[in-house]
Amino acid sequence: MRSPLPALLLTLPILAAPAAAKIPAAKIPADPGPGISRTLAEARKASLRDVRLDLHLALPRGKSEAIQGRASLSFIWSGGAQPLVVDFAPGRGAVQSVTLDGQPVAWEARDGHLVLAPGSLKAGSRRVEIAFTAGNASLNRQDDFLYALFVPARAHEAIPCFDQPDLKVRLTLGLEIPEGWEALGNGRELSRVTKGGRTTLHFQETEPLPTYLIAFTAGRFQVEQGVRDGVTMRFLHREKDAAKVAANRDALFDLHAQAVAWMTRYTGIAQPFHKLEFALIPAFQFGGMEHPGAIYYKEASLFLDAHATASERQNRAELIAHEVAHLWFGDLVTMDWFSDVWMKEVFAGFFASKIAEPAFPDVNHGLRFLTGNHVSAYRVDRTPGANPIRQDLPNLAFAGSLYGPIIYKKAPVMMRQLEALLGDGGLQRGLRDYLKAHAYGNAGWTQLIAHLQRQTPEDLRRWSHTWVDQPGRAVIETRLKTDAGRIAQLAFTQRDPRGRGLTWTQELRVVLGQADGTQQVLKVPFRGARVDVAQARGLKVPAYVLPFGEGFGYGLFRLDPQSRAWLLAHLPEVKDELTRGAAWVCLWDELEEGAVAPQALLDLALRALPLAKDDESRDLLLDGLRSLVWDHLTASERVAQAPRVEALLRAQLEAAPTAAAKAAWLRTLRSVALTPETLGWMQDLWARKVQVSGLPLSEKDEMALAQDLALRGVAGWKAILEAQRDRIQNADRRQEFEWLMPSLDADVAVRRAFFARLAQRDQRSREMWVGAGLRFLNHPLRAKDAVADLRAGLSLMEEIQRTGDIFFPQSWAASLLGGHTSPEAELVLRTFLAELPKGYPLRLKQHLQVEHDRLRRLCQRRAAGA
Repeated sequence: MRSPLPALLLTLPILAAPAAAKIPAAKIPADPGPGISRTLAEARKASLRDVRLDLHLALPRGKSEAIQGRASLSFIWSGGAQPLVVDFAPGRGAVQSVTLDGQPVAWEARDGHLVLAPGSLKAGSRRVEIAFTAGNASLNRQDDFLYALFVPARAHEAIPCFDQPDLKVRLTLGLEIPEGWEALGNGRELSRVTKGGRTTLHFQETEPLPTYLIAFTAGRFQVEQGVRDGVTMRFLHREKDAAKVAANRDALFDLHAQAVAWMTRYTGIAQPFHKLEFALIPAFQFGGMEHPGAIYYKEASLFLDAHATASERQNRAELIAHEVAHLWFGDLVTMDWFSDVWMKEVFAGFFASKIAEPAFPDVNHGLRFLTGNHVSAYRVDRTPGANPIRQDLPNLAFAGSLYGPIIYKKAPVMMRQLEALLGDGGLQRGLRDYLKAHAYGNAGWTQLIAHLQRQTPEDLRRWSHTWVDQPGRAVIETRLKTDAGRIAQLAFTQRDPRGRGLTWTQELRVVLGQADGTQQVLKVPFRGARVDVAQARGLKVPAYVLPFGEGFGYGLFRLDPQSRAWLLAHLPEVKDELTRGAAWVCLWDELEEGAVAPQALLDLALRALPLAKDDESRDLLLDGLRSLVWDHLTASERVAQAPRVEALLRAQLEAAPTAAAKAAWLRTLRSVALTPETLGWMQDLWARKVQVSGLPLSEKDEMALAQDLALRGVAGWKAILEAQRDRIQNADRRQEFEWLMPSLDADVAVRRAFFARLAQRDQRSREMWVGAGLRFLNHPLRAKDAVADLRAGLSLMEEIQRTGDIFFPQSWAASLLGGHTSPEAELVLRTFLAELPKGYPLRLKQHLQVEHDRLRRLCQRRAAGA
């Protein structure tokens, strides 16, 4: 076999040595241990600077063939007679040679590192070159494409490097790829030479990057190019539907340009990297990933169908804005350590909403913020598995476990409260100072708080301790006294349900609503254990008091009995959509706390849905309806309620004025369908015997219909799946559909065999597919058969954390357990938690505690009802 490794590689310039070596106080350990410990990282940071990485990789056509590479690490060394530790997980067998300044050097492979012996390096400019076979774990290799995904600390699973966020590198990349492939890297493509069936690409040296942002993708991609504001942009994709590409292409360029322009105006800093290009990847693990010059997106999130809803279009706009905002927050200024990874995520999410809003003037953005953040954050923060926004991290091996709803959903709520606390312009001024002071470097929350503290007399460190360093939320209760039809006293109390004595400083927007639909909103600063609302005294007694008005605030808002009863009876009569949404979220919390019965909330949802005036209101209620049907109703209650639930959904589907609205109603209908009448209609719809007027079905729509029909075991389910597989034109989607077919099989043995295969790491490489398969296996209609495999699935959690990407452990837990509501499943999970050994990873335990809390509440409510 002809070796694809080129004979000549680029070399890097040798930098001038400092006048004298500085020996750091922290010592680099000769036995660094697994992962990248904080001890190793701090010592290495003190010993190295001005790091450059010249990386050349030869990518073969087949994914079974090895990738050969050479890495040249140049740096200034001030570590004295300490060992040099280079991170490289594949180990000794994957290393062909190691040289120091062009000469062979002694080295050892230890726990995923290459260690050059103490005394090998003299102070000054040094260069270590390593010829190696790349590891595949973080390269996501498919039959005809691959993409490197190194977040949070997985670069060293593929290439030799210093894999910590505060040792930024300037990367020069060379790729040798099969002729006919396209490629994308962080830097701008400088040259392309094709010879003998191979194409060699060289890319411009990048600005300083942490290793987790190094990116390249290559394969059979198509390339689109556009110019916006004088800037040329490109993106790669694999979609073969030319009409779909044409319908989305210009919007993608426009949205990126708009996001760049907004961030430039807000920060006062121009786009900080020398190009803006991106790749759309089928079945990508995340929504997007912010690599400068090579942003990745999940293809389905950007290439929308013609009947996409306004919410889906705004989701796309916010996703793009999120990744663009990262170019400033995370890329230009990077956290020192991944314990502050939440910072880059909260700012990207916070600004994404602001950037996207002007393009969607008809959207209720306050309600969208509420439904997009509070619901998911509360699901975690109400449980014993809640984690603080900022978490401790002794080793980067566990950095991926820090991600989750608290970072992505609670933190934006915290930021909105911080913005209100700092006043007009205070947050912007502090952030501008922060970015300018630390550009192309590293800084954490402590440094940011110092910049923001200059904008306010409030004690931000104390404020941050409660909001950022502690998990959980306040319990906020209403105290209302009346006299002769007027308010004599209105007060709110808060308490810490975890007994720590914390109080959450925040602003409330209290709604006093009347039966005629009028309402008054009072801004209430809440700084202690109790606040008396002086401006409410003497006002007419309201029909309800909603302390969570405008969705502004955070906590478990316990409604007073009169307000709870009125809202359950009359919520559809409330005119303001945001008030209705906030009240629904409070009533849902009351359901979780056992103060509201599931049947009462189901009745309310069915009365409110026909009156929902916008997408956000409708989708909030539809999400609640699905959860009520599958989680909160028993199997017999579900069957009894199915006719009226499906009748309402069918009626709304027919009456909906737009294709996008019809698509939303159809998705819910097929997800809850149980009656023979609806299932027969779905079969005819899939078979193209009937149509939904005004709603052309896409390929993905028909795939979902086929899967839902198979899940319910309709007559001919297997033929439906096989016919649908043969219908699919997109090769990537067809491969996914076929892979998932055994998870939908009516035969329990086939399904269990599918699950057993997931114990093999290579069967879990497509994490989005795995999540879908687990959800099919553990769907409420199949959950009884799946209980037998729960213990085995739980036992894989530690391996999932070691071998998967950042969201996979949480996704695995939710997909494995989310369809279960039985006491048998609760017992399996409770027993597993009780038997966890000392030292079991805390975040994995917390993921399981979140799922157990849901199961425990459901089982307790059903037992009490029985």
